[in-house]
Amino acid sequence: MIQKILIANRGEIALRVLRACKELGIQTVVVHSTADADAMHVRLADESVCIGPPPSRDSYLNIHQIVAACEITGADAVHPGYGFLSENAKFADILAAHNITFIGPSGDHIRIMGDKIEAKRTAKRLGIPVVPGSEGAVTDEKEAKRVAAEIGYPVIIKASAGGGGRGMKVARTEDDLEVALATARSEAGAAFGDDAVYIEKYLEKPRHIELQVFGDGFGNGVHFGERDCSLQRRHQKVWEEANSPALNEEARARIGGICAKAVADLGYSGAGTIEFLYENGEFYFIEMNTRLQVEHPVTEAITGIDLVHEQIRVASGGGLSVRQEDIKFNGHAIECRINAEDPRTFTPSPGTITHFHTPGGLGIRVDSGVYSGYKIPPYYDSLIGKLIVHGRNRVECMMRLRRALDEFVVDGIKTTLPLFRDLVGNADIANGDYDIHWLEKYLAATAE
Repeated sequence: MIQKILIANRGEIALRVLRACKELGIQTVVVHSTADADAMHVRLADESVCIGPPPSRDSYLNIHQIVAACEITGADAVHPGYGFLSENAKFADILAAHNITFIGPSGDHIRIMGDKIEAKRTAKRLGIPVVPGSEGAVTDEKEAKRVAAEIGYPVIIKASAGGGGRGMKVARTEDDLEVALATARSEAGAAFGDDAVYIEKYLEKPRHIELQVFGDGFGNGVHFGERDCSLQRRHQKVWEEANSPALNEEARARIGGICAKAVADLGYSGAGTIEFLYENGEFYFIEMNTRLQVEHPVTEAITGIDLVHEQIRVASGGGLSVRQEDIKFNGHAIECRINAEDPRTFTPSPGTITHFHTPGGLGIRVDSGVYSGYKIPPYYDSLIGKLIVHGRNRVECMMRLRRALDEFVVDGIKTTLPLFRDLVGNADIANGDYDIHWLEKYLAATAE
């Protein structure tokens, strides 16, 4: 069994992992930059190690410093959270070379799924439905035109090593293709150091559906249902819910079974999320994230299973704690990401929180590492907390969410709370009638 876990992250996810470790009786070490010396997870951990100045490259992305912190404190495992080094295959390999358990999949599986072209090939081999598109990287305009003509316009060009919407361009006609291809390559090279791109059919009004999966590394796999992440801005998720308003039991069981079998056949170990676009009753693979997701609490709410506990159990070699038939789905859950941003312009709003009051009551959970008097640093992601609400059904969940948002108070900085108060009263949201383009259209309309 793992004895001491070093948490190689910050903010709400570091605190989330720390709490799970305490419940399991496991000692904790956190690393932090000088900017995070007063963070809540630093205050609550058994041990803390400062690993550098505020810039991420000098602290949270500094593999040498993190491995040194493990050796100094005797930590025998590392939980990477999400972001930073959570999907860094080199980091996983280096930890393995130092006999430190990486609480996540193998470096090889991270590499496969980190390359979008190889991930798509692997998904297809495992029987996961994929979007029609190029078999690999598109190398020139002539090849791009041939592929686009075969699958039909509109098409979308994506960075092979990409994510977060960077290196992603839509071409609706052949005339658009040349500029879209050049722009996507340029953005991909600048953002990821790799200008390889590929082409897929562009779906006009899809939903973004993702399946939470787990493998034990011994050929067994399960799924914990789906999450609907269709409310997005610039390809960044804003609001997630489980189960999806768009799926019925038959569709849920079908895609869940495919994904559980895929991770089992892959020999995958730990938590993963297989993401799809969903349109006209069909699923199309986008990517697989080889880590815990920001939105994992909505899955925990409807299953009653602690996914971080499960990660630690699997990494310890204990296998999965549940079989597929043991996993039951109860009610409905919604998560709102509360960011330190202007709710209209979405510009970051660092500064000191003068008053912080979270909602409470049945079915309410807030994951946050901030407190009254805490200073939001300008160096990192703007997420300051997540409001997770659970109800017996979606109607109850929405009413509970409305009440919780009214109780939530964050003073001293601007936050996205006003946006969610608007959304919870919108008829389309209440009816579950939205796709991945809905939020940006709504924001454009309300800005006029």
